[in-house]
Order: sequence, then structure tokens, then C-alpha cells
Amino acid sequence: MIALRVDDWRAWAPGIEDADAWARWAAAPHVPAETNEQPDCAFVPPMQRRRLSRLARIVMHAAWPLCGEGEQLPFVYASRHGETTHTFAMLDDIGRGVPLSPTRFGLSVHNAIAGQWSILRGQRGESVAIAGEADTFEHAIVEAATLLDDDVPAVIVVMAEERPPAAYDGWIDDVPCSYAVALRLSRIGAEGAGPCWRLSLGNADTTPLPMPSDYPHALRFVRALHDGASFAPAWKARQWTWRPLP
Repeated sequence: MIALRVDDWRAWAPGIEDADAWARWAAAPHVPAETNEQPDCAFVPPMQRRRLSRLARIVMHAAWPLCGEGEQLPFVYASRHGETTHTFAMLDDIGRGVPLSPTRFGLSVHNAIAGQWSILRGQRGESVAIAGEADTFEHAIVEAATLLDDDVPAVIVVMAEERPPAAYDGWIDDVPCSYAVALRLSRIGAEGAGPCWRLSLGNADTTPLPMPSDYPHALRFVRALHDGASFAPAWKARQWTWRPLP
């Protein structure tokens, strides 16, 4: 069982960017129409910004305000599919005989976004990039809890996905839209304020709590942050349970 405090959070999806928009979404969840829009990330210098993929921009937009200027915090980047769109475009180029750019390839690997975060923010501490299954979000929270056990003041966690190309239809079915959910997490009892949550793991043969199941786990958590309701997403033999603490 893990108990954490959410000091702050931010999220992004097409057309849903600020706190008011997310409050409206939480009251009436829907899958936003996928577009090619992306955050402008004007806070990143132009030369570095041009190297950011769309997924990287989504991550930076969500996570950037959660870390103070000069603050050194561990960073956990989680994505089940990572730079699938970027990789698909490179494979298409190779198929057409276009030479592969080493820089472009280097920015497509799974830990590239975590590395870009460290460089752009001047972060010298630990950064982690993980990829799991449909419950990657919960595994990211477990990773954050282990980092907090090392007595760091807070951890930044970002779960992000980009809607994959149409060629993956029928293969990737857990990314209804591009999105990112960024959390600043700390230990319960540490200085600060924010809602506290308990995450536990059990067997999937237990009766799950009622909750819509057609959204990624991270987006379901955003809804829970608004209504304070418990929910229990399951994947294979794993039954996760999120419960708010008083």
C-alpha cells in the first residue's frame, strides 16, 4: 500500500488545457477530438524548442510549472507507447530510401524526453523513464514512492501518450487521444498542502469499484481529483485501488 500527497498537478489534451477546462471535463468526461495541435512551449529557448517532438512538448507543457526555478527534484516519465509517431515517421523515411538522421533517432528512444527535461531544467538528480502495460500510470506512482523513500522533498511524475498513426488501429487501443498528466507528489506529513491518496494492489478477481473504464488510468485519476471518488482500475491479474484519505 502506498500513501502520497498530490501537491499540485497539470494536464493537457486537445482543447483541454487549463484548470477550468479540466473541471468541466471531469464533470462530463468525453474523448476530445484528436487534432495536430500542440503546446507552444514558449518558455523553452527557440533552438532547444525546435528539437522537441509533439509528445515532448505535451510533457514539458504539463510538467514545467510543477518544478520551481532552480529546484532539484527526481523526475519520472511514464509512457506505454512513447514516441510511436516519431518512430513510425522514421520507418516510413527508411522505406522511401531517405537517410536516417542520428539526431532524430536519438530523440526517439524512450528516455529521450526524460533527458531533455534534465537538460532544459538543469536537473542533476535522478530521472527515470518507464514503459509498462495499460497500468503504466500506477507503476509510475510506485516508482515515485520509492524515490520519496530516499527522503527527497517531492517527485515529478508525468504520464503521457500521443495518439498513434492510423496504421496502428487495431493494435493500440488504449490511447483515445493525446494527453499528459503531470503530478507533483510528496510524502504525507511533509510540509505543504494537497489531497492525499492511497494506492493499493490486489488480485483482479476482487469486485472493482464502479468507474467508467473507457479512459486511460491517468485521466481517470484526474477525474477522481475533482470528485474525490475512489476507483479501481484492473489490468490482467492486477487490481489497483485508489482511495482518497481524509
